Amino acid sequence: MWDVHYLPLYDKVASAVVAIGNRYAAGHVVQPHSHRRSQLLYGATGVMMVVTEHGAWVVPPEQAVWLPAGEVHSVHMTMGPMETHSAFVWPDAIPGLPDRCQVLGMSPLLRELLRESIDIPLEYDPQGRDGLLMALLQQEMTRLPVLPLSLPFPRDQRLAKRCRQLLDQPTPHDSIDQWAESMDMSRRAFTRLFREQTGMSFAAWRQQACLFAALPRLAAGEAVTTVALDLGYDSPAAFTSMFRRALGAPPSRYFGLRS
Repeated sequence: MWDVHYLPLYDKVASAVVAIGNRYAAGHVVQPHSHRRSQLLYGATGVMMVVTEHGAWVVPPEQAVWLPAGEVHSVHMTMGPMETHSAFVWPDAIPGLPDRCQVLGMSPLLRELLRESIDIPLEYDPQGRDGLLMALLQQEMTRLPVLPLSLPFPRDQRLAKRCRQLLDQPTPHDSIDQWAESMDMSRRAFTRLFREQTGMSFAAWRQQACLFAALPRLAAGEAVTTVALDLGYDSPAAFTSMFRRALGAPPSRYFGLRS
């Protein structure tokens, strides 16, 4: 069970959308909590990992994560210092928004709207400048693409424990046979259970866990070669190939890093 700390943000404010900004040190953890409002959590700097009972989501710099109202979650500032801008939305105030956690690609316009909106009072004139800005922000929130940066956790407790261990210490070399044997299952039964529980193959889940571990280090400026070898990849090229498949670009272009 999660030790939940509820944060009653803006519960008495009638405005459909309100925004705030925060700053955090690297390594800070926002303990498990939930909101009555849905939240668009944007990381202007740094890298975040959001964790719920259902999975984990890694948020690169200048991207965002969507958290539905009532979803208990913790936020780990894996690289900092971290500056965040959040829009809190009453459920059903904006049709078409996701009903589950997702990492979203932020448009340049929405980044600027969020930066401006954190200085707007919680209660504002919907017909004035502040109201018009917030109305445009609401429109832009429905246009964000989903990024493939989620990692679902299985419901089976034994399997979930192994998955969390791999997420803490990822390696590309763990095999299906090793995991199946550790759970006293046949390879076929394990493969079927893993896909049923996560919606992903074991190889795809393992690859995503390695990507989650790599993103904060790459964003901090570490060399691709160092990160690849530390994670157990046979070569930087093998790691770069995995990264490109996941995010559509090699690390050098995605972060502007040295190789």
